[in-house]
Amino acid sequence: MLEGKRILLVITGSIAAYKSLELIRLLTKAGASVEAALTPGGAQFATPLSVETLTGKKAHTELWDDDAFEMNHIELSRRADLIAVVPATADFIAKMTRGEGDDLASTLLLAKNKPVLLAPSMNVEMWENPAFQRNLAQAEADGATVVPPQSDELACGEVGMGKMAEPADILDAIAQHFAHANTLDGKHAIVTSGGTVERIDSVRYISNFSSGKQGNAIALALARSGAQVTLVHSVNSETAPAHPNLRPIKVESADEMLRATRDALPADIFVACAAVCDFKVANRSDRKIKKNEGLALEFEENPDIVQSIGTLPEPERPAVVVGFAAETENLVENAQAKRTTKGCDLIVANSVRDGAVFGQAENTATFVTANETRPLDTMSKAQLGREIATWIHAYLQD
Repeated sequence: MLEGKRILLVITGSIAAYKSLELIRLLTKAGASVEAALTPGGAQFATPLSVETLTGKKAHTELWDDDAFEMNHIELSRRADLIAVVPATADFIAKMTRGEGDDLASTLLLAKNKPVLLAPSMNVEMWENPAFQRNLAQAEADGATVVPPQSDELACGEVGMGKMAEPADILDAIAQHFAHANTLDGKHAIVTSGGTVERIDSVRYISNFSSGKQGNAIALALARSGAQVTLVHSVNSETAPAHPNLRPIKVESADEMLRATRDALPADIFVACAAVCDFKVANRSDRKIKKNEGLALEFEENPDIVQSIGTLPEPERPAVVVGFAAETENLVENAQAKRTTKGCDLIVANSVRDGAVFGQAENTATFVTANETRPLDTMSKAQLGREIATWIHAYLQD
């Protein structure tokens, strides 16, 4: 299952660290080669001797040791195909998101050039802490895959979310990572993201609440699946994720987004996740309009970007076109209508009643195709990005 794969296992200071020993056994049994680095806290729960016995390799614990000349914080990452932090404490995840490097484990994460998988483990109050949830969301936005913990009785005796996933589940997540890692090799994808900006004058504009989180997550998932991704994102969306397969293009208006999208063609995949303003100001001013002049705005429709790409004749049209339907009512009915009129193969529909979804870390979506309507569980936007990448791969295989 994992023959020839090289896993760098980072063990941090949680009681669940003893389960990392079982994970090593499962990984090696599946054919993987495992090397481990332990934080000082991790070494209190899983001894370096136990780790070395199971991996057959030195357990790395110090940034400055006899092998310092090899620059372990760099070499350990370069030798691996995947870095798995099991268990991942709240403290370690916080250090990751801040870019800190004060020991071997945190420094090698800072110097990494490989994908990262996190298996969180902590007390339920720590898990639910808003500051930690922000850190976790940022870690996912930065590209980490999270294996969610379980809700169960914890080591402290309390009951709730925070018990680390079982080693078998973590093994499955690692296998799934490699199963999807190269599924879109050779494909070119274009993803639009964020809310477009339509100028009123030199200082004012019309836009919407889209943060670009979901579009960024989709672009990253496609890039990690092997596709070369052109991310056309708005100037007011979140910073584009970093990945060797991802090329960001920053735009402002709907007209600019359409032009950049067309310039990026040909493509195999088009995902229209941007929240494009329906209208632009026809009589925009190149100077600041004074308050005493009043605003007498005239509007005209913006181009429909997804429809303009989805209805292109073959072979110009991408092989798969994915659109989004953000609705406040009649979700599925409106999504089906959009799928037909806009020429989409898949519509990802979500409710935005009362501002839901925009700027949030999670999303609740429904996949609408010609053949099915499939509601999904609420999940992180990073997870939904992976779901969409998986659907695209399956569609292209049919």
